[in-house]
Amino acid sequence: MAEEAKAKGNAAFSTGDYTAAVKHFTNAISLSPTNHVLFSNRSAAHASLHNYADALQDAKKTVELKPDWSKGYSRLGAAHLGLHQIQDAISAYKKGLEIDPNNEGLKSGLADAQAAGSRSRAAPPPSPFGDAFSGPEMWAKLTADPSTRMYLQQPDFVKMMQEIQKNPNNLNLYLKDQRVMQALGVLLNAKFREPNAGDDMEIPEGTSTPQQPAPERKEEEKVEEEKVVEPEPMEETEEKEAKERKAQAVKEKELGNAAYKKKEFEKAIEHYTKAMELDDEDISYLTNRAAVYLEMGKNADCIEDCDKAVERGRELRSDFKMVARALTRKGTALAKMARCSKDYEQAIETFQKALTEHRNPDTLKKLNDAEKAKKDLEQQEYFDPKLAEEEREKGNEYFKQQKYPEAVKHYTESLRRNPKDPKAYSNRAACYTKLGALPEGLKDAEKCIELDPTFSKGYTRKGAVQFFMKEYDKALETYQEGLKHDPHNQDLLDGVRRCVEQLNKASRGDLTPEELKERQAKAMQDPEIQNILSDPVMRQVLVDFQENPKAAQEHMKNPMVMSKIQKLVHAGIVQMR
Repeated sequence: MAEEAKAKGNAAFSTGDYTAAVKHFTNAISLSPTNHVLFSNRSAAHASLHNYADALQDAKKTVELKPDWSKGYSRLGAAHLGLHQIQDAISAYKKGLEIDPNNEGLKSGLADAQAAGSRSRAAPPPSPFGDAFSGPEMWAKLTADPSTRMYLQQPDFVKMMQEIQKNPNNLNLYLKDQRVMQALGVLLNAKFREPNAGDDMEIPEGTSTPQQPAPERKEEEKVEEEKVVEPEPMEETEEKEAKERKAQAVKEKELGNAAYKKKEFEKAIEHYTKAMELDDEDISYLTNRAAVYLEMGKNADCIEDCDKAVERGRELRSDFKMVARALTRKGTALAKMARCSKDYEQAIETFQKALTEHRNPDTLKKLNDAEKAKKDLEQQEYFDPKLAEEEREKGNEYFKQQKYPEAVKHYTESLRRNPKDPKAYSNRAACYTKLGALPEGLKDAEKCIELDPTFSKGYTRKGAVQFFMKEYDKALETYQEGLKHDPHNQDLLDGVRRCVEQLNKASRGDLTPEELKERQAKAMQDPEIQNILSDPVMRQVLVDFQENPKAAQEHMKNPMVMSKIQKLVHAGIVQMR
């Protein structure tokens, strides 16, 4: 039951229904509270819902239950990272890598955590000037003040103020420009004195004081202007060159795309590489080159480019869809490299990480395919007929000792080792019957017959379950079907006799009122009985039995009608006198 709840949780997680996944994993944990995988899975579901505190609690439990399992530390690192506990996340990933040094998921998580730490350390300090340079209010203040209004007609001043508005720390570059200082005073509601100037800062342009001749001050102003304006051509040139490089990079990308479509992979790689050299702020060049490597079967090179794209994308805060694309391509490469079920774990984890960035149907399909391939390989790797036989024999010993739960456990393990063994299904069906788990017993008996239709034990088990469920007519059919393959089987013959005895009791009217009531109630739940009673022809036949005996006799000559009447008699619905 815990495995069933786990499977439901995995299915819900794959479809993006993380709330349902948490519910199913919680049910599974209540049934198997020491299963570390269940806590790991629930931690992942909590993290997908951004419930990082709950994810952390489950991750810690995972590590506690299984300290040598690397994935537990991956969950722990992801939860710490979600709570912005950077150093704890880094420590968790490093601990996991001590256990499994080649784990790509842990390496990727560690890189993400270290990048987050770098970003937090590199965060610029708050501006000492507050909001003085923010929004349209800056320009409104400069326009309203007479002392700065004229500067707004000067392009170099406007450009400087735009640079300062973009990053207030750029103010340090223009402190020598008196226009900037004047503007700063207006924005901060303060007045700044010019170096070597008089006390009165409101002196109109064109006037002078006796202590400072006008011509000399004009010369100073001219020198200052030249100092400020001088770098401008350099900045414009650099900006122009940067734009040209980006444009050339786009052209190289287009050439690479064209070469890729023609399957000229080497040329495509050359163009994408050139684009990367021209512009390292667009990770699409990396992801495109990764796609070429993937097509060429160079999976290791593809993974390397995808890792670089993810790392660079985090630094640049690129579109999450681009990061998801890189992770999906990495997962595809990892899946292609997989040689055993364990190898698929990295691919599955990478696909899941891609889906947290962007839920793409193609990525979801790749995830489902990888999980199915992993499951199939696990079954192949676990297949061992010899061990299956040993487990079945252990189950037989416990069955003889009437320790049916223990017997079920060994029969189940036997079927995991060899899921095509009809004997193990037959034996487990017998155990379930003894335990009163009749639906499970019926399911195993039917599987036994499906695997080997000539195996008489399968019919014996199925008939016994149906007999205990008081479905005597169905049990009779099962026993009769078994006798077609083994006509002298005593267990099947005894089963037929017991069913006939029970059915004849109804025909003779020998059932007690309680038995009759119980049998009728059970029959009314049978779809076949419901169909017979809802058939207009059969309803008329039943009316004729009560009101027109001669017509009823004619009806009984019809084999189909006779068969249906017999079923109603066996069910206790109709009684013959």
